[in-house]
Amino acid sequence: MPPFKRHVFVCTNRRPDGNPKGCCATKGGEEVRARFKEELDKRGLKGQMRANAAGCVDTCAFGVSVIVYPEGTWYGGVKPEDVPAIVEEHLVGGTPVERLLMPFSRPKPQE
Repeated sequence: MPPFKRHVFVCTNRRPDGNPKGCCATKGGEEVRARFKEELDKRGLKGQMRANAAGCVDTCAFGVSVIVYPEGTWYGGVKPEDVPAIVEEHLVGGTPVERLLMPFSRPKPQE
């Protein structure tokens, strides 16, 4: 059994100023990671779930990137105020927050 029920990786990568791709660090990656840690602690989930900083996941164009494992769900454009919804709906409830999913992380329509 894995040590954590869910593991959250928040991109906090910093690129040089002026890089055309931008970076999650300047878009609030550290604040998002800190908010995840606060929410998990506040809800008594510390030890069951973990939020870590991640290096570059090469999706800076989508804003602050967050990946949740074991599902491999990718969120983009995450802001600190989005974190409670991700924790409640996805980490606790098991349902991804649709409005924040990156396009390639959305479920494929059934034919």
